[in-house]
Amino acid sequence: MHLDRGAAETDAVDEDIQASLSADHGGYHFGPPAFGRLPNRAELEGFDAELRSHRSLPPGVVESLELLPSDAVPMDALRTAVSALALYDPDAGDDSRDANLRKATRLLARLATAVAALHRLSQGLEVVAPDPGLNHAANFLYMLRGERPEEFEARVLEVTLILYMEHEFNASTFTARVIASTLADLYGAVVGAIAALKGPLHGGANEKAMDVILEIGVPERAEAWVEESLRQKKRVMGFGHRIYKTADSRVEVAKKWGALLGKQLDDTRLSDICITVEEVMRREKNLCPNVDFYAAPIYHMMEIPIALNTPIFAMSRVVGWSAHIIEQIDNNRLFRPNSRYVGATDLEFQPLDRRG
Repeated sequence: MHLDRGAAETDAVDEDIQASLSADHGGYHFGPPAFGRLPNRAELEGFDAELRSHRSLPPGVVESLELLPSDAVPMDALRTAVSALALYDPDAGDDSRDANLRKATRLLARLATAVAALHRLSQGLEVVAPDPGLNHAANFLYMLRGERPEEFEARVLEVTLILYMEHEFNASTFTARVIASTLADLYGAVVGAIAALKGPLHGGANEKAMDVILEIGVPERAEAWVEESLRQKKRVMGFGHRIYKTADSRVEVAKKWGALLGKQLDDTRLSDICITVEEVMRREKNLCPNVDFYAAPIYHMMEIPIALNTPIFAMSRVVGWSAHIIEQIDNNRLFRPNSRYVGATDLEFQPLDRRG
């Protein structure tokens, strides 16, 4: 894939990312950030170097992944990979704050390697070792394909990873915090989060959104397809959100980068479909798209298999999960909700020999 970077256009979209990240989205608040400030350049470069040093999977983990069925569901395989990684972490038995930060850093670095390795193994290909000369996003594409990506393509992927890395108290994050509240380890909490993310009503929504876009096929068919789906009372995946009732602030960023990528590839078909579907859904149902609806076609334009959409989501969201887990353990209280029975109350006990 050959792409020419348009500096003026991409810099303008970079400003949109900053605006989206700094927006006040409301929701839950659980205390101060881990360090209370953004890193300076030296700290950022130091963290980047640390990530690069932790990318390689332990040999025992690779051997475990090689034993998995080639047709394993990617999210199931990824869940297994995280469990295996826990067995090789020198800080596995230490739940101190410093140890959890080290574990979170290793997991961020290695989850991307695991996603790429699992995909290549499923295709009968050799695992590609990480390239320490590439940043996080570029290295993932390199390990996935076996060749270095174009700089602009890696930047587009990086933007989607930024947009996906944290989103307050969604289902997978809640799952992670509940598990962490029992004082289970960080790896166990992330495994639970991955299991929650797999569901089509959460992380799997991006795969379903891509199915919708591909079924429509061409922009000229989009309006009629949506209207017919609504007449049949079918759900259009990629629309509606439990938190955002007017607009998902991440959408405009993903939309602009997706359009820019399509322009660079000289194929805006997918972006045009998305825009038309969004217009019709707003007009007919007053529903806005979520970020999945515009991230999914970005990955498709990069020729990334649809089945990897949710694993890529996970390798980004592990940042947010880890932050929540560490915060939970730092100031822990067990999640233990009460329940209220609403079933029948007039049933009479019958001895076993009278139960027909």
